[in-house]
Amino acid sequence: MNIRQKAILITILITVLLAPVGAAGTKESASDQDVSILVFITGVTDGSPPYETMVEGAEEFASNNEQVTVKVFEAGFNQAQWEEQLTSLVATGAYDVVLGTNPSFPEICERVGRKFPEQKFIITDAYWEGNPQIRTYLFNQYEQSLFLGYLAGLVTTSDMAGANEDLKIGFITAQEFPLLNKHMVPGFLSGAQMVNEDITLDYRVIGNWYDANKTAELAQSMVDNGVDVFAVIAGGAAQGLFKVAKDRGVYVVHHNTNEYDMIPPFVVGSGSMEQKKITMEALQEVIDGTVAYGQASVVGLADGYVRFIDEDPLYEQAVPEHIREAFSEFLNDLSSGEIPYTLPAL
Repeated sequence: MNIRQKAILITILITVLLAPVGAAGTKESASDQDVSILVFITGVTDGSPPYETMVEGAEEFASNNEQVTVKVFEAGFNQAQWEEQLTSLVATGAYDVVLGTNPSFPEICERVGRKFPEQKFIITDAYWEGNPQIRTYLFNQYEQSLFLGYLAGLVTTSDMAGANEDLKIGFITAQEFPLLNKHMVPGFLSGAQMVNEDITLDYRVIGNWYDANKTAELAQSMVDNGVDVFAVIAGGAAQGLFKVAKDRGVYVVHHNTNEYDMIPPFVVGSGSMEQKKITMEALQEVIDGTVAYGQASVVGLADGYVRFIDEDPLYEQAVPEHIREAFSEFLNDLSSGEIPYTLPAL
């Protein structure tokens, strides 16, 4: 081989090596690319239904899509550390999308996103629009609280064994945040007052998401004050209320997950926030490349993301038929739009 032939061969080899994959006119689709998801838990997973179902949905999606990998990071209860922890993880560049669920999480993600403008975030149970790095989905918790409040109103005005003559219901929460203050607590009371306008609400704040003993102390005080039906948003700390409800024979309606078997027959209603469903749908949009970053959606009863769990036999055992029938009629009217309400601004 002479010098000229060698030069031609080297040129051909260099051309082949430098040619882009797919140069024949094909383009790699989003669904063929590896996708790395960071599930950032603002707290701990165990004992928190929204976190448990988000993790379950993400891991199930990954098991069905081999190009998707999921890492779950539990940030713990010290909120002052969440932003620093998220920053450290995002700085690695290892994750295509950060997935989380918390009404206050978008604000943290926006600050972190300014440092890493290519990072994308998908957040459920939150509403934040206009940021091209963030997509949010807000479960209509006003609507869920409205129908759970209506059920609480039916129970507290009934002749059920644990109901008393006082028209008092209770709400215990781990801590205050805008979604709770503006949607959940007002919705719960409004629903109850649709049964009887004289019903009042005893509202208490624990101060953290883990202190079941303090929750029990608050619940005991509230029962002594006449409360006979409770709602609770408290993560693991809710265990204190369940113990008191069982010991004192009062009732609980539960947001977001099925808890009828926790202390039967004292859980008289369970709502469901379809976190797993929306997680898997959002991740499908990630691999399809169709996520509408910058947009915020409110999802609720009519489109199947919020519902009441009435198919559990323990619900039928706990609640008399005439109350179930009255509640079912209300729920149907609410879902169809026959019961109008205005969703408060956050």
